[in-house]
Amino acid sequence: MARAALRAAASSLALAGAAAALAACGSFEREDVVLDLRVLAMRASVPDQLVDVDLADPPQPSELLAQLVPSEMCALVADPGLERRIRWSMTLCLLNSDQRCTSDAQVQLASGIADDPETAPAAPRMCATISPDGNLLGVLLEALDEADVYTALGGIEYGISLVAGAEGDDPALDQYAGKRVRLSPRIPAARTANTNPSLQRLDASIDGGAPVPLAPGRCAEQAPSLELRPAQTMRLTPVEADGAREVYVVPRLDGELQTFTEALTYQWLASAGSFSSGSTGGPRDLAGNPAPLFTDYKAPPAKDLAGPTDVQLWVIQRDERLGAAWYEACVRVVP
Repeated sequence: MARAALRAAASSLALAGAAAALAACGSFEREDVVLDLRVLAMRASVPDQLVDVDLADPPQPSELLAQLVPSEMCALVADPGLERRIRWSMTLCLLNSDQRCTSDAQVQLASGIADDPETAPAAPRMCATISPDGNLLGVLLEALDEADVYTALGGIEYGISLVAGAEGDDPALDQYAGKRVRLSPRIPAARTANTNPSLQRLDASIDGGAPVPLAPGRCAEQAPSLELRPAQTMRLTPVEADGAREVYVVPRLDGELQTFTEALTYQWLASAGSFSSGSTGGPRDLAGNPAPLFTDYKAPPAKDLAGPTDVQLWVIQRDERLGAAWYEACVRVVP
């Protein structure tokens, strides 16, 4: 009997543990809710550069570098959970799928300690400049060694690896992120370099009401644009600037050219609440219909609020050719 009782008790404990584990899993925040330190996006001021080459008389490396311009790489980092400074560094190199440096040729371009991303009076800058110099040349030569002729025709990619962590934290907890940029030959002659996409404004419509533009900026820098009730729904619609979707041509292996129009995507993030879709936009469907760009934001419920709460919103805009831009806004949820 004693053994039976022990088995029953053990089974009850196991079931209770499983239930607790399932409950814990069910309480995980969605990916579109940012609670802790996270690198949200990176962008290069010049994401794509073209160089004129004569295949019959290849240019010298110095001649290639002379055609390039500096590109500034910046990171958008969030850390809503705690008020603390951020330690960061950026390294020029070839990147692997984990956004870490794999090349022998690599050089740290910048590092520093940034003020808290949410509470600093001015948004902290985490940026580095990729200069057309010997450091870049070493990375480009290594990328060329790894590329075949067809890959090189489409362009070679290199990038910046970012390491970010809370000041004083164990480096084992650091976050890694990376951003690639591209260098391509101007083939065909009509080929144009990509530029970052742009957003004219972000419209908000509460409970189906008339849309109003959200003022851009961080909660620390301005009063919230709108007030919401707990669990209230707000539709967010990006209004793209003229020319945001560029038309471009690419060479095909058969020698012909193909023309495309960029498809833009939008990633939606918030410090509280949820989205009906954390990613919108993209290519047209099989019937040729454009992908919807809007998403519905739902404010957090009253039980999750201790009082009026400012919610930081981020939208990351990306194109298909390494271009990126971001937009920040602030709303207040009042119980």
